[in-house]
Amino acid sequence: MGLGWQVLVENTVTGLGYDFVECERSAGGLLRVFIDRIANDPRGEFITVDDCEKVTRQLQYVLEVENVDYQRLEVSSPGLDRLLRKPADFVRFAGQEVEITLKLAFQNRKKYRGVLAPQGEGWRLVFHDGRQEQALDFSLDEVREARLVPVVDFKGRRRGSAQPH
Repeated sequence: MGLGWQVLVENTVTGLGYDFVECERSAGGLLRVFIDRIANDPRGEFITVDDCEKVTRQLQYVLEVENVDYQRLEVSSPGLDRLLRKPADFVRFAGQEVEITLKLAFQNRKKYRGVLAPQGEGWRLVFHDGRQEQALDFSLDEVREARLVPVVDFKGRRRGSAQPH
């Protein structure tokens, strides 16, 4: 059978100089692949339509050569709430706000949202519980899912930035 299709997809994406985020296969033969820029990519911070087309063409070729069965292929950016999967993702997005879901509840909750920071061998999430700042230390194997919290920055006038008269 050779390499699994996930490995083929990941190797193709990284071979083209992109960060492989995840891929999923859904009913009806849809193959969905999420790609992102690698950290500090000189081509810019965000995935473009051209990037998606380039990866799609290469994947179509590879999947055909390797005889992988699928009906439709969809390549897209991971979106603003990008999934963090690999240790490198956590390193890259340290200092940003993330939402993590733990495998096991801690203090009767599984979902936490805060700023990600490296902590010794593991990670720390710093958040405000309404009364005080708190820190949750965790290791990656305790995490079921971690996502970036979208930062939507509407350019323009912000409250408090009064114009000089």
